[in-house]
Amino acid sequence: MNINDEDFLNFFNRLLEWLHQADLTHFGSQIQLVYVASGAQHVEKIETQYFSEAHSAVLQPAPACGHPAPDRGGELPDVLSTPEAMALWQKVQQAGYVDEHYQPMLSRTQAALLAHYMAKKLEIKDKWKTFEMLWNRRNMYRDYYDAMNQDQTYLFLDKLKELFE
Repeated sequence: MNINDEDFLNFFNRLLEWLHQADLTHFGSQIQLVYVASGAQHVEKIETQYFSEAHSAVLQPAPACGHPAPDRGGELPDVLSTPEAMALWQKVQQAGYVDEHYQPMLSRTQAALLAHYMAKKLEIKDKWKTFEMLWNRRNMYRDYYDAMNQDQTYLFLDKLKELFE
C-alpha cells in the first residue's frame, strides 16, 4: 500500500483526534511516532503527542534539535516556581534534563529520581502529586522504586548531586 506523506499525516491526526475523543486524557497517554520514508530513509521523530484535558491532539513537526517541545499549557505550581526552584530548573535545563516547558527529557526512572531530588532540595512534602501533575504522569513512586533497583541509578544520582551543589 502506497500512501503519501500528506495522507499519512491526515490519517494520523484523525487517529489522534479519535483517541482524544475516547477520553484517554486522564491516563496521561503518550504517542511517539518515528517515520521512515520510502527508500528506508530515517526521518527523525516527528512528534511526541501528550494528551491533556485542555489540549486537542494535533500532530506538528518536532523542532530541529529532535526534542519535542509542544505547548503543554499550564504553569509551574507555586512550590516549583520559587526563586530557589527556578535556580534548580535553570541547572537541569542547562544539563539537558528538562526542556523549556519544564518537561523531562529523561527516562521515566531518571525523571522520578530528578523529581525526588528536587523535592528533597525544595522540601516539597507531596512530591509525587506535584510532579505527576506537572509532567502529566502517574505512579511516579513506582518509577522511583524501579530506579532504585538499577545499577546506573547511582551514577545519575551522583550527577544530580554535582549539579545541585
